Amino acid sequence: MFAAERRQLILEMVRANGAVSLRELARVVQTSEVTVRRDVRALEAEGLLDRRHGGAVLPGGFTRESGFPQKSHLATAEKTAIADLAASFVEEGEAIVVGAGTTTQELARRLARVPGLTVVTNSLLVAQALAHANRVEVVMTGGTLRGSNYALVGSGAEQSLHGLRVSRAFLSGSGLTAERGLSTSNMLSASVDRALVQAAAEVVVLADHTKLGTDTMFQTVPTDLITRLVTDEPPGHDDRAATELQALADQGVQIAVAGAPGGSAGAGGPGGDAVPARQQRRDVPLPGPRRQVPGAGSGLRSASMLGDQSPGAERGRVADLRRR
Repeated sequence: MFAAERRQLILEMVRANGAVSLRELARVVQTSEVTVRRDVRALEAEGLLDRRHGGAVLPGGFTRESGFPQKSHLATAEKTAIADLAASFVEEGEAIVVGAGTTTQELARRLARVPGLTVVTNSLLVAQALAHANRVEVVMTGGTLRGSNYALVGSGAEQSLHGLRVSRAFLSGSGLTAERGLSTSNMLSASVDRALVQAAAEVVVLADHTKLGTDTMFQTVPTDLITRLVTDEPPGHDDRAATELQALADQGVQIAVAGAPGGSAGAGGPGGDAVPARQQRRDVPLPGPRRQVPGAGSGLRSASMLGDQSPGAERGRVADLRRR
């Protein structure tokens, strides 16, 4: 494929999806990430798209929201690894809330094996993934169906969450920065996500590396209320993603990194087999006291109780992550 053809295809993918990772672009145009990165730079110089950490987005600073069909084909290996790792934090008999999204849908498929679990969700896709799990109770919010992501939104969804108290909330979004926290492109979705956060003692964000440093219109979870980020290993050349992880850790967010199966982050060494994501779990403990989610009861664990390591050790681990 000639350079002009590649760049036209890249541009069409970004326009159709709003945001696309370099890894996905390279797979579709059947070339290396180095070549795709050069094409993206050229298109950015023409003002046709903007570069982001490990990917490309529509120009203008804020990405628009993609529909479910487009999202479901983006960063599939990364989402699988993230879901595998996130599921390891869920214990038998817990009550949790799970928000809408393609990554949380992957998580729900793994939660079907956790006995005694109660899952509250506004996502039809999450509920569908758990529909035949005979040892998991699924509680759905009310609300109005938003067809683009198969989620229930609006005042009905928010009111059904009043008075609810669970141990953890698992949320995804369109972007994550250390400055603003988790954000999304839709006002109704953001409002329901905020209600889900208020119901939980701890907040776990699921976001692949392409969302790091991306800022979208509506804030859902400020950084100081995020207990843990579960993400994938950023590519070695993506210094900005590592910088963003460092900034998040500096603000007290625990970082859990999963390697993508079959990818460079998931490889067990040159020519080796991929290591299961659960075995690659790497946590960066909190450097200091954290605020609890407003309204959390005294019997629920705060984020500062999850780790008991010194700030010096935490900074060393994050520095190691950044060098990787």
